[in-house]
Amino acid sequence: MYAYVARQPIFNRQQKTVGYELLFRDGESNAFPNIDANKATCRLLVENFIAVGSDDADRGKRRFINFPQQSLVRLLPTLLPKKQVVIEVLETCEPNDELFLAIRHLYRMGYMIALDDFEMDPRWARFLPYVHIIKLDLMKLGLAAACEFVANNRHRKLMFLAEKVETQDEFNVALEAGFHFFQGYFFSRPQVLKNRQITPERVATLRLLQEVCRPEVDFARVEQIIIADVSLSYLLLRYVNNAAQQVKVPIRDFRQALVYLGEARLRMFVSAVATAQAAVNKPHELFVLSLVRGRMCEVLAQSRCVSVDGRTAFMTGLLSLLDALLDCPLPELLAQLPLEQDIRRALLERQGALGQILNLVEAFEQADWRTVNQYGRALGISGELVGNSYQQAMQWVNQYLAITQQ
Repeated sequence: MYAYVARQPIFNRQQKTVGYELLFRDGESNAFPNIDANKATCRLLVENFIAVGSDDADRGKRRFINFPQQSLVRLLPTLLPKKQVVIEVLETCEPNDELFLAIRHLYRMGYMIALDDFEMDPRWARFLPYVHIIKLDLMKLGLAAACEFVANNRHRKLMFLAEKVETQDEFNVALEAGFHFFQGYFFSRPQVLKNRQITPERVATLRLLQEVCRPEVDFARVEQIIIADVSLSYLLLRYVNNAAQQVKVPIRDFRQALVYLGEARLRMFVSAVATAQAAVNKPHELFVLSLVRGRMCEVLAQSRCVSVDGRTAFMTGLLSLLDALLDCPLPELLAQLPLEQDIRRALLERQGALGQILNLVEAFEQADWRTVNQYGRALGISGELVGNSYQQAMQWVNQYLAITQQ
């Protein structure tokens, strides 16, 4: 039920933290598990970057993330904001034409590129104009050889990072040799962090993957699949927020998020989520309740009595149970989403017409008829309409689950 990542700080010449290398873990053991490297990278991106985001204390510090050959050729790093990451090209990558084109493309897009565990193979020479950082393993190469390489390449527009700095003496020698960055046990061992895992339902993800693999993406159909899974909805909105850096127009509904994303990024997002998914048993009752609540809010908003957009009301109802589903405070989760202010006010303060509709629906769930009548009068909604909205919601959810889980 949890996602794990090991994080090791990277220091500059003044021994100030400038970034963190993220290392995939599948448990509290601080070692890389027996797992395919491409799948590990996808899971790391989805579980510990897209879903969780950055802590306020870490703002301005880049994440160094390892990418194997297949992930680079697929341009998987384009899922991430280029100003927040450093793309590490793993030493296992083959320096062929396909990889060269991918690295050059990422460089021209503005991503920062690092060659990890560089071993001075001459086949990498043509890559160097598109590389920013070379990481040299002091333990593997030897301190003297690594320092000699830095001295012989100072004329290049490159920065050098010393890996596996174990002692004060090694740091002093590397500093004198001209290394720009440093990483190793002398400074800090990798720290394992644990976050609540946000994993979409397998069926919904696979159906979504099928839709985005068609020659032309049917955004209406994609929207229908996404809104049936609150975790997938959350990941989509988080990804839109990351991809946009700062969304200029607040998101009102999922269709807007999809259109903003576009086909290319949507395909990339779904591919990563589908690869990263793991079996997590979410409470089925909460999952169904989130759909019922969203649909009831939508039906009530579409009545003549209330002037609230139906799709906005659906999003509000669906996200209102996000904290219970993901075991994380709602304000903390909503802070990661580019939602319109009236949706935030409804969810956090229960203000405005949306907040009143949500209160009415919750009161109906609890059979609190006095409160139902109270909000019904305030909104001009009859008790009969509230009851009908529940019946419509249940019918819709049953049909919906039957279709999406075929």
